[in-house]
Amino acid sequence: MAARVDNEVLGTAGDGRLADNIVFFARVLRKAGLRLGPAAVADAIEAVRVIGIGEREVFYTALHATLVKRHEDAAVFDEAFRLFWRSRDLVGKMIALMSPVVARHEEREKRKAGETRVSDALFGGRENQKRQRDEPDIEIDSRLTASGSEVLRRTDFAQMSAAELAAAKRAISRLVLPMDEVRTRRFRPSNRSVAIDARATMRHAMRTGGTLILPRHREPKTVHPPLVVLADISGSMSQYTRIFLHFLHALGDSHRRVHAFLFGTRLTNVTRPMRHRDPDIAVDACSQTVSDWSGGTRIGETLKEFNRLWSRRVLGQGAIVLLITDGLEREGIDLLESEMDRLHRSCRRLIWLNPLLRFEGFEARARGVRAMLPHVDELRPVHNLESMADLVAALCGAAPSGTGDPRRVLPAA
Repeated sequence: MAARVDNEVLGTAGDGRLADNIVFFARVLRKAGLRLGPAAVADAIEAVRVIGIGEREVFYTALHATLVKRHEDAAVFDEAFRLFWRSRDLVGKMIALMSPVVARHEEREKRKAGETRVSDALFGGRENQKRQRDEPDIEIDSRLTASGSEVLRRTDFAQMSAAELAAAKRAISRLVLPMDEVRTRRFRPSNRSVAIDARATMRHAMRTGGTLILPRHREPKTVHPPLVVLADISGSMSQYTRIFLHFLHALGDSHRRVHAFLFGTRLTNVTRPMRHRDPDIAVDACSQTVSDWSGGTRIGETLKEFNRLWSRRVLGQGAIVLLITDGLEREGIDLLESEMDRLHRSCRRLIWLNPLLRFEGFEARARGVRAMLPHVDELRPVHNLESMADLVAALCGAAPSGTGDPRRVLPAA
C-alpha cells in the first residue's frame, strides 16, 4: 500500500498550515536554483486543495506538475521533496544516526545530483545562527592543504552546490580558449615573399599602364577549424551537458564557428539558441527547444540522422567533433559501430568526452563503449573544471601525449 503523507508534517488545510508549508517549500526550491514565481506557488496550493491530502505519490505529482518548469530541475525537486516532506520514521533514523555509536569504517554512499544545493537551501542559515564562543586563535600550517579553488577544480559538477556552480560558470568563462588554426586551399595577400600572386601583380601594374611592375605575394589562408558538438541529454548526462553548454557559449564568444547538437531519443540543432549573448538565457533556450531532455537515449539512430542530414554541412575545413555521452547503448550495436566509423572518417579529429571516466579503474566492458572506442581519436573525462582545462589544452595541441589514448580503458586480457 502506498505510503501516506504525515499529517503532523503537512498540517491541515483548515488552519492554514498546509499553505504555509507549501510556501516555505517553494522558498527552498527557489534558493536551490529553481525559477518560481508567486503564480506557481498559488497554483500548487490550489492543486493540493483540490485533490486533498491522500497518497504521497499523488501529493508529489501535484507539486511536481505546478512547481517544476524545466526538465533539469526534476532531480533537485525530488531531493527537496524527500528531505522536506519527510516522515516521522526518517526523523527517528536521523536522531539514531546522531547518537554516539561506534564508528563504522564503511564507504559512504555517494551524494545524489542536486543534494548539495538542497541541503544548502534547507540548512544553510543554521551556521549563522550559532552562538559565537570565545576560543583561542589557532594558527594552521596550510602548506600541505588544498586551497578552495583547487578543491573546486576537482569537484564533480553533479555534486556542486548552487554557489559552487555559479563559481564554476565564472571560471569557465575565464578559460583560455583554443587558438589552433588549419591551412585552407584559399589564399590571402602577404607581405612575405612566399609565392607570387600573378593576378594581383597584373592588377597593380594596370594602374600605371604597365610602366611599373611590382610583384605581389600571397600565402595560404588559415582559419579556426569548426567545432561540432554532439551532446547527450539523457537522464544520466543532463547535469554535465548543461554546464558544458556554458563552455560552448564561451567558445562561441571567441568568434569561432561552433555547431551544437543535442540528442536523446532524437537529434536537435541548438546552434541558433546558443548565439544569445547571455549564457543563462542561451542554455534556457536550448532546454526549451529540446523536447526529450532527461529522457532515454538512442546513440546509433541519432548519429545516423546527423551523418545523413548535417555531416556535409558542418564537417568541413578540418572540423573537430566533440561527442559527449556515456556510451551506454543497449540495442543497435552494429548500427552504432557503423555510424561511428562514418563520423570518424568525416572529421579531422573525434574526441569522446565521457563522464564515467571520473571513476578510478573504469574499464570498457559495456558493448556500446567497446563498439565506439576503435573509432575515436581521444577519450577524455568531462566531469569537473580540471577536465575542461585539459580539454582546452588538447584542442590547442598542448596536452601531453598519451593522456587521451582510448586504449587505456580496455580491460586486461
